[in-house]
Amino acid sequence: MRGPSQSWIEVFPGVHRHRLVASEQIYQMEVRLDVGSAVPLHQHPQEQISYVVSGRLRFQVGDALIEAAPGSSVAIPGDTPHAVWTLEESLVIDTFAPTRADYLAADGD
Repeated sequence: MRGPSQSWIEVFPGVHRHRLVASEQIYQMEVRLDVGSAVPLHQHPQEQISYVVSGRLRFQVGDALIEAAPGSSVAIPGDTPHAVWTLEESLVIDTFAPTRADYLAADGD
């Protein structure tokens, strides 16, 4: 089990992530998104749940568009194309299962 990472990593312009905890089965991180930033359309084998702590986002999950505000959760099945647009400065908790080995390797600690 790994606890919080020591630093924030810029994933895309204006989008920064910070590991909260990771186990063999789950990876959880905080994501700070600047207004106007975006996470381009992508997919990965892990299931993902995004919980919006603050701000407002527009998610594309498959063909669906979802507006998410504080207290909203968005479930993204594995291998489903998805993207995010930041409508307001936001803080999100993302949880992945199984764990993100690529993120663990990039965390550097």
